Amino acid sequence: MPMYPLIDAEALSTCLEEPSWILVDCRFTLTDPPAGRSAWAAGHIPGARYADLDADLSSPIRPDSGRHPLPDPQHFAATLGRWGVTPHSTVIAYDAGNSAMAASRLWWLLRWVGHERVAVLDGGLAEWQRRGLPLSTEPVSAEDAGAYPLQLSDELWLDAAAVQQALEAGDCLIDARAPARFSGEVEPVDPVAGHIPGAVNLPLEGNLDAAGCFLPPAVLRERFLTALAGRGAERAIHSCGSGVTACHNLLAMEAAGLTGSRLYAGSWSEWIRDPNRPVTRG
Repeated sequence: MPMYPLIDAEALSTCLEEPSWILVDCRFTLTDPPAGRSAWAAGHIPGARYADLDADLSSPIRPDSGRHPLPDPQHFAATLGRWGVTPHSTVIAYDAGNSAMAASRLWWLLRWVGHERVAVLDGGLAEWQRRGLPLSTEPVSAEDAGAYPLQLSDELWLDAAAVQQALEAGDCLIDARAPARFSGEVEPVDPVAGHIPGAVNLPLEGNLDAAGCFLPPAVLRERFLTALAGRGAERAIHSCGSGVTACHNLLAMEAAGLTGSRLYAGSWSEWIRDPNRPVTRG
């Protein structure tokens, strides 16, 4: 059985023939959206389906939304069914490496719709290849299992208004972006630079060791407890540019045994849609 919410490459390699295990390749490049599927076609872990961040793990952008709105639940349920996922499946998501973004997004989405048997491959495909484990270029055909039976847990995420209220109540907003983006020194993606007032910056790269695997749980635990400054894990809210890489910090907290934190799904790119919302730089 995997170590939830992470699984080691060697452990995964012994379970590839398990019929109830569903692997999902989540590689995606913001600046070149087709690149992820092309990379999957060129070589993926045997049996892995492909998840497109824009088409499968997000909804179309709206005038009031961030860059990656949560997927429509019914659409996502149909996508899971197309991959063959049922409530009895064990789903393993992986990315190019642990600093990539979409595997933790899929992990969080599955938790959101009520699926607990999901883990992320620690170190991603880079760690799989470093250990000399096999790749495949074979197309993957899965029997459609029908729409996944949703049990939504909408308490796991917040909208902008709820974030404002939570901050006023003293909750901790943790921003996963790089320091230069958080401070507003640079902003390569969004039209406004800076961060939400009161947020603290814990870049997702700080969750990883030199090999790109997650740090030991005790180290991760200390990292987030320091940011929380005496507050419980349930008072942590995770943000980033569009609600995707924020899931990396949420995953790291879960790996550290700090459960109950929540996602600001729209994140910075939604926050700045309303010019009346405050912005901080520096």
